[in-house]
Formats: sequence, structure tokens, C-alpha cells
Amino acid sequence: MTHISQMLDSHPRSTNLTGDRQALLDCIDACFDCAQSCTSCADACLGEQEHVPHLVRCIRLNLDCADICEVTGRVLLRQTETDVTVLRAQLEACAAACRACGDECQRHAEGMGMEHCRVCAESYRRCAEACEKLLASLAA
Repeated sequence: MTHISQMLDSHPRSTNLTGDRQALLDCIDACFDCAQSCTSCADACLGEQEHVPHLVRCIRLNLDCADICEVTGRVLLRQTETDVTVLRAQLEACAAACRACGDECQRHAEGMGMEHCRVCAESYRRCAEACEKLLASLAA
């Protein structure tokens, strides 16, 4: 059992927005993992000194996605008085940012052989899928 799971279990006003608690835990984990991957990938892109001019969009998307994923994870952790409309919008934004950044990183992984972009693209796909799964459970 993770600390996050324990915190949610011990919360005095824990909301049960979804019957799929595991989807919530998976999404929180995926969001924070993706935020770290995004930040690391942006830094690795900056390290590709001769390619930096071609990576500006990737770096920008990485940094935007890192912020969005971090905020999404924090919003998901808050259990008191959750506004489902806001939560849905945040999850949709996170999934969209992950898809955009994942597509960009995948292009660099395939076209330029950048391993850091390949690893990051996997993280984006995982996070987008986790957000979409949680969204689907909220709709039920």
C-alpha cells in the first residue's frame, strides 16, 4: 500500500467520486511520474546542443505538460468538496497536453533517435490513458 493510498484511506472526508478507486490512484501516480519525465526530457533536449533549435517546441511542450501533470496530481489528491466539473476539465487538459507532447517526443525518438524522447513518450501515453480511464469512471 502506497502512502497516497494510506492518505486517501485516512482522510476524514474522503469523497468517492468514482467506484474505481484504483483508477484514481493510478492517475495520481501517472501524473506525478509524467511531470518528472517531462522536466527531465526538457533538460535532456537542452543537452542536445546541436539540435536545440529544432527542439524548441518539444521543450516548451515538455515544460507545459510538466506543470499541467503536477497540478492535476495535486488536484486529484484533494478530497474535500471536490467540484466534478473542474476535475473533469483538469483531467481533459492533462490528457490533451500528454497527447500533444507524446506525439512531439515520438517524432524525435523515431526521426532523431533520441532515447530520452522515446522514454518520455511512453510516460505521456501512460498518463493520458490514466486520465481518460479516470474520466470514464467519473462519467459512470
